[in-house]
Amino acid sequence: MSKKRGLSIEEKRTRMMEIFFESKDVFQLKDIEKIAPKEKGITSMSVKDVLQSLVDDGMVDTDRIGTSNYFWAFPSKALHARERKLEELKKQLAEYTQKKESLQENIEKSKIGRQNTAERAALTKELTALRQKKDQLKLEIETYKECDPDVIEEIRQANKVAKEAANRWTDNIFSVKSWAKRKFGFEDSKINKTFGIPEDFDYVD
Repeated sequence: MSKKRGLSIEEKRTRMMEIFFESKDVFQLKDIEKIAPKEKGITSMSVKDVLQSLVDDGMVDTDRIGTSNYFWAFPSKALHARERKLEELKKQLAEYTQKKESLQENIEKSKIGRQNTAERAALTKELTALRQKKDQLKLEIETYKECDPDVIEEIRQANKVAKEAANRWTDNIFSVKSWAKRKFGFEDSKINKTFGIPEDFDYVD
């Protein structure tokens, strides 16, 4: 035998509202905690939470008198609350319907000029060809970039800087060789061989 399914939160809320509507009375929490499990099958542990959710939603009124809290709800108020909710939902539906119509209108407008006509197909083909031509021209520009006067000037300046740097190091090496010959009496050939300096080592022209 299958286990009996417990009440959902909405079923509990509905049954608790029945307590107020059927009696048209005012209750304390302790009264509800006694009535709800016995008459409506709402577990005692959930009574307080269910009641509070109804208070939060404005379906049940509450007031503190002395040291006690009292709760009540009348069908007329519930009816007005439902009517207000219905009006709110109708308003939202009207707004969403208007938004939907506006979006549909924009979609239809955006389709204008985009039909798959022979002219559109030809223009699309031409656009694709032009894009391919553009990519080809970009490759050709890169190929001939070295002929650009600005690029050539940059290369010339870079060569000049490199040449000056190379000759400075050549100066330094010749200075070290001269010092070594004076200090230790080494010959050029021995210094060149020891330090791997080519025999034709000289300044860059």
